[in-house]
Amino acid sequence: MERLFLDANVLFSAAYQPDAGMLRIWKLENVVLCTSRYALEEARINLSDENQRARLDKLSGSLAFFESGTRKSLPRSVLLPEKDVPILLAAIEARATHLLTGDVRHFRVYFGKKIEGITITRPGEYLRRRRDRTA
Repeated sequence: MERLFLDANVLFSAAYQPDAGMLRIWKLENVVLCTSRYALEEARINLSDENQRARLDKLSGSLAFFESGTRKSLPRSVLLPEKDVPILLAAIEARATHLLTGDVRHFRVYFGKKIEGITITRPGEYLRRRRDRTA
């Protein structure tokens, strides 16, 4: 069973519109969806209206929450802005198999790579690969 850690931008995108394509992630079988309160709050802050926030609240009910825990630093080979460090640390704490993020600016160099057993990937890429495996 795969454990998918969802970055704030994935949560935001799923809640932004009632028919968001990102909602496909919530329909996947044999996965555990994880995030952190930090990511959830970042998504909530960036949503502009109450309907979007209500959708986010509903979606968050099916998520397992993990925080960065006692570990405070990333592996030496990983360089991320301070605001992204808690995301990757929480994914490590969750023992995620994948970190799904649309943050191309900060995570691009890590796309397709594993950090502490976690494959960093864009949500669309994860969904395509998963579809290809089951086809």
